[in-house]
Amino acid sequence: MLETTIGGARRASIGYSLEDIALVPSRRTRDASLVDVSWRFDAYDFDIPVLGAPLDAVTSPSTAGLLTRLGGLGVLNLEGLWTRYQDPEDVLAEISQLTPGPGTTERLQAIYAEPVKEDLIGQRVAGLKADHGFAAGSLTPQKVERWHHAALEAGLDLLVVHGVAVTAQHVGTDDADPLDLKSFTKRYDIPVVLGGVSSAKTAIHLMRTGAVGVLVGGDASSVSTTHQALGIEVPMATAIAEVAAARSRYLEESGRYVHVIAAGGIRTGGDMAKAIACGADAVMLGRALAATTEAPGRGAYWGLSAAHHELPRGSFGHVEVLGSTEVVLNGPAHRDDGQVNLVGGLRRAMGITGYETRSRFHEVELTLRSRAR
Repeated sequence: MLETTIGGARRASIGYSLEDIALVPSRRTRDASLVDVSWRFDAYDFDIPVLGAPLDAVTSPSTAGLLTRLGGLGVLNLEGLWTRYQDPEDVLAEISQLTPGPGTTERLQAIYAEPVKEDLIGQRVAGLKADHGFAAGSLTPQKVERWHHAALEAGLDLLVVHGVAVTAQHVGTDDADPLDLKSFTKRYDIPVVLGGVSSAKTAIHLMRTGAVGVLVGGDASSVSTTHQALGIEVPMATAIAEVAAARSRYLEESGRYVHVIAAGGIRTGGDMAKAIACGADAVMLGRALAATTEAPGRGAYWGLSAAHHELPRGSFGHVEVLGSTEVVLNGPAHRDDGQVNLVGGLRRAMGITGYETRSRFHEVELTLRSRAR
């Protein structure tokens, strides 16, 4: 990674966001109908390389199932409203009427003060399995050891350990043993996805734990205030490219391919195409799916850390509802800003640049836009 001096002997790396880069058309194009965007992830096949973010504004048991039917993968937050309340619909309706401000942060903190219930974790996972045949859920590193048994006993198929910055070993409080993710992934025969990460070094450590995928980006989303609260921010294009290069090195080292999933700041078909061009295998969508008619947030959007009891790091806002989940993902689009028909945008970008598969699309030529740093 390139570095520059910021003053004295202090140096900083130079990073680029997805907005800073663009795809370059090739001499050969192909029809979008000839493009294959399917994704084989561990033992599972998906028609589209899309995961629904484990956010209460985005993924409910019903929308997780809907995304599965559309060929993607919904991930339910196992520490969210569906495992705190037997029926969270009234709570979600209240949240959808809130307006941004300190009072809303306090109200969210009060709502999320309701404890997670172990029996509800089991119920939600079992319900996903019964209704949709597949159950994916997320836990934070701090709560994995406490809650994973209930999820696994209920038949969880895929676990996502998701946070602002996930490392191979998490040291907790209360004299608890640290969470050793390498030991954890060896104990259980289900695929585990870990993240977020933003550097090659951290990604390699997580790959060596046995993870089948790593999330790049952490809290790099439009509702995150992590930069303001903690000074942490991820330049997504550079982070994806660095982690993808680490994946290649790890593949040579181990013979095992680990999937790279871009998670955060993917709002348009162009963002999705550029994330995959930089080396991602798939994207995790938050805001884009919060803007669907089926979204549990009913147009409200808030992040994982918006209700943190000590240091909230996520803003609260409302998004324009753009259409059904199927329309947002697959069109047809009736607006020209790229926020509808995201998968169609990816297909068209691959066709215009001449690539038939996602893996080959990693080779597309990129250019820096003139306003890039």
